Formats: sequence, C-alpha cells, structure tokens
Amino acid sequence: ADSARFNEAVAVPKHAIREVPQPDGTVDFYGSFRKGPVRIEWKDEPVNWVANERFRHCCGFLSGPFGKMCSNLELFPEGDGSCRAEYRLEVTARNALGRLVLALGFVGRWGARLDAAAARVRAFLDRETPEPFAAAAPRIDAERRRRLDAAAEAIGRSPNGHGLAQRLCDWLAAAQDTDLVRIRPLRLARHWQWPEREVVECCLQAVRAGLLDLRWDLLCPRCEGAMISADRLDALPRDGHCPSCNIAYGRDFSENVELTFRPSPAIREVADGEFCLFGPMSTPHVRIQQTVAGGTALDLSHRLAPGRYRMRTLHPGGETFVDLTDGALPEVAATLEEVCLGGPAPAGILRLRNLADRPITFVVESREWARDALTASRATSLQAFRDLFAGEVLAPGDEVAIGTVTLMFTDLKGSTALYSRVGDAVAYRYVQDHFARLADAVRANGGTIVKTIGDAVMAAFADPADALRAAIGIQTQARAAGNGAEWAGGDGPAVKLGLHTGPCIAVTLNDRLDYFGTTVNLASRLQEESLGGDIVFSTSVAADPAVARMLDGIPDAEEIAEVRGFDFPIRFRRIDASALHTAARAAA
Repeated sequence: ADSARFNEAVAVPKHAIREVPQPDGTVDFYGSFRKGPVRIEWKDEPVNWVANERFRHCCGFLSGPFGKMCSNLELFPEGDGSCRAEYRLEVTARNALGRLVLALGFVGRWGARLDAAAARVRAFLDRETPEPFAAAAPRIDAERRRRLDAAAEAIGRSPNGHGLAQRLCDWLAAAQDTDLVRIRPLRLARHWQWPEREVVECCLQAVRAGLLDLRWDLLCPRCEGAMISADRLDALPRDGHCPSCNIAYGRDFSENVELTFRPSPAIREVADGEFCLFGPMSTPHVRIQQTVAGGTALDLSHRLAPGRYRMRTLHPGGETFVDLTDGALPEVAATLEEVCLGGPAPAGILRLRNLADRPITFVVESREWARDALTASRATSLQAFRDLFAGEVLAPGDEVAIGTVTLMFTDLKGSTALYSRVGDAVAYRYVQDHFARLADAVRANGGTIVKTIGDAVMAAFADPADALRAAIGIQTQARAAGNGAEWAGGDGPAVKLGLHTGPCIAVTLNDRLDYFGTTVNLASRLQEESLGGDIVFSTSVAADPAVARMLDGIPDAEEIAEVRGFDFPIRFRRIDASALHTAARAAA
C-alpha cells in the first residue's frame, strides 16, 4: 500500500502531475512520463482504500499502449496473527502496441517485480533486512562521501549530535528518494525509536553542517498537503491556495506551518516529481477513502479505533468531526455542500450515504496526523532552533497567529537585597548560575528562552506538560542552590514563576521571534502572583490532559485574584514550595 516507495523500488519512473480545476469545484489529476520514444499520459481516478484492509487505484490512459490499468491489494487475516496479501493487476490495451506488449508478457514481468518486492517486505517483517523496500543505488561519489564524513564529524562535536550524526549520514546516502523529498524528523524519530527532540536537534545541526536544507511548508488545512514551501520564514506567504482541494487558506504556526528538511544538493540530488501521488501511505492519517455513487449508500465492514476523526469529502464541500470512544460509528451522509452525521450504523459497519446526484468520494481521517508534523510553533519553541537560527524571523511588519503556546515568565525575588548583602561579584555569579540552570531546564523539556529582561526570563513551550516539568525542575534546583550556599545571613533569592497557555501572535522584535497578545500579558501577571519558590499556572494549563495526569496526587490550590491589566478576576492554580518534592516525583 506504500505505493510511492513500492513504485520506486520496482523502477517505475517519477512522473509530473498536472492539476485541472473543474467548474463544479472538483479537480482532475493527470500524470505523465516518457519511456524511450513514447510519452505516456493518464488521468488518475480517486483511489479507494480502507486502511490495513484493501485499496484499488485506477488510471485511464490518454496516450501510450494501454487503455486502463487498475491495481488492487487486499489483506486476509489468517487467524494466527499473520495475513495473506492478494495483489491483482488489471490492464486493457489501448491500441495494437498495447495488445503486443500484453501478448509479450507484460503482466508476467510485472508479477516477477511484485514477487521480488513482496519477498523483501517479508524479509523486513522477519527482521532480516532494515527496510521493506530496496532503494536504487544512489550516486554518492568520493567527493560527496567526504562531505558526508566531514558533516558527521561536525555534528558529532556539537551539543546537538546525540550520537545520531553517523546514522543520519548513512541513512541519507542509502534511503529512497521518496523518504528524502520531505524529511519529517518526528516521523524519523518514530522509525528509529529515538527521542523526538534529539532527532530534531540533530537535523537542525545538520543544516548548519551543510548536510540538510531547511524548508517551511504551508499545509492545506483540508488535505494536509504541502502546497507552498520556502527556505526562510520571511519568504513564506500569509495565504495559500491548494490546487488539489481548490480552496484558499491562511497560516497558523501551530496548525499548518511545518518545518521539514531535504538533503543538500551537494550531498545528494533528489529529483522533482512523484512516484505515486495518491497512494494510501502518502496520507497515512486517512483511514478510509471511498467513492460512493450518487443517490446510494455503501456499507463497509470496518471498526475504527477510538479517537477523534474528521469526516469530509475529497473535493471542496463540508466536513464534520466525531469522537469515537468504543469504535461504533454513526451513519455519514454527504451532499455537494455539507457532511453530516446520522443515526448509529450497525455494529462494525461504516455506512456512507451519498445524497447528491453524482459520485462523491468520502474521506475519514484521524486527527493524529499532527504527531508527525514539526509545526512552526513547536520548532521555534526549541532552544536549539533559537541558538542555531536566530536570523529566522518574519518579514518586517508581518505577524502570524499561533493557535496555542505555553509561556513561562520568571523573576528573582530578593535579587536587589542580595547585591547589597553579598556584594556585586558574588551576586552576579549567583544570577548567572541561575540563568544557566534555568536555560538547561527549559531546553531539557523542549522549550526555548525567548528573552531576558534584567533578572526576568520569558520562555516558550509547545507542550503545557513540558512547561510544567521545566517549572518544577527550575524551582527544585533553585531551592537546592539557595540552601546549599552561604549568603551572609540570608538565603539566596527565590524564583517567582508563572505559566499560561493560549493563543497569541508571533512577531519580529529586535531581530528575533517574539510573542505578543493577551496570553503573554496574563503569563507575566501570573508570575507577579507568585510568592517565590512556588509555581503559579492558569486554569488553561491545568486543563491540558497531560498536565491533569501530572497534577493527580500533587497538592495544589485554586485561587482567584484581581490582576493588573485585566478587568475581571483571574482564576489560577498554585503549587506551594512545600509540595515541590511530590511534584518532582510526578514529573519524573
């Protein structure tokens, strides 16, 4: 079903894609390539599939020897944990040349290629080979190999190598083109079974080492396709148009701007084009895609795993969301303008009802697609990104929405008295040590220091739970540092700390990415509510499911107070300094 990688493995050439919008809002897709003196062009039909069960992909040819070709794959459980895969190729001749090609054994030769690919997949499943498909040998000459070795050495010397430099270089040299056109580091981390942050940091360092190129992709919010790419943030447009979905859309750092990579051309050339545009594994978050004839209903024997799903149509139209807890589905009905949910379908059945007078292709997609997307919000919240790409800023006067970010503000309570009590040199050393400890805790938990203002620090995190872990680490270390030193009759200054999660605006201030808006203001005000040594956080932070699990068993209190700059009382939560030991165990 991973048809792009399969086609590359069996030497199907890359092809160009032409998209032709239709008056009714749909889009027709045409592919073409040249085989010797023959130019082959075809029109793709929408692919039908049910994840982990079957797919059918048909093309109608406009030139070349064939009239129509359909690939079919179906999996049958064997009852012992294994399954049998049946692949069927249907081909019709378009002309005399096609009849000759078929008579000379085209299908048999294709079957031999398929058998070889299936044997490779079987060996992969039996853990005899590291990859399921064999890539064609890339052209890595002696000069490129020297560049790879030099890059591996440079990355390894950096704090961002994490023991991955040589592995990354070897993978870039041997991987299929399909894997390198758009490298998604979170997906690579899952494949390597390695911590996500470390793989991301290694890829960021690889850009500085000349191994990878960095790209910002503006994703279509409907199909999640990367329709617009730029090599700098300030070159990424505010708005985009998806020719596949035929819709216009805006950008949001936390929703549809993704950071991806590809090999530097000096290391390995990756040709443009597609091996397969519409294979099921090209959009693995789509669990079901099925065309239903006008005025009819189709029952699919399938049970979706619990989770959140979006029900939509392939072409412009409506959409709706459903949260499944037990796998049971309501009936899904669609017109040309909307998608709605009906009564419950029979157990184990997904019922798709087309209320229009022409075919509609239904799409059922898991909203977990974002687990592989290194969004701009998450990328710019990493300290390694800020350290390596301080110049990655928005164009002057530009601003971009961030749906959700968690901000931390800290300040040192009693720092002025400390300077008077112990002298400038000792106090300065303490403050610098404090900044170093704080930066280490922020980075270790996937955050970044946005800026420092005197003794105060502003940090950002993509994940509220990471922010709370960092806060617990900061206060635990600050307490140990203050109690472990002599301060001429007093303890070291306490850290005041506040957290808040919410939407904001990303802007460029002082040549660096910064944040602006109510979320920033409230995070700052919550820090002012801190007594020092405690952690003050908003109810929106507490509402995050991962944070709620961490808080289970940690003594904390809910308070309400009038805060500066807000016309209404603000509710917030507080973890007292006496509860830090319990909190540290929960965060471990």
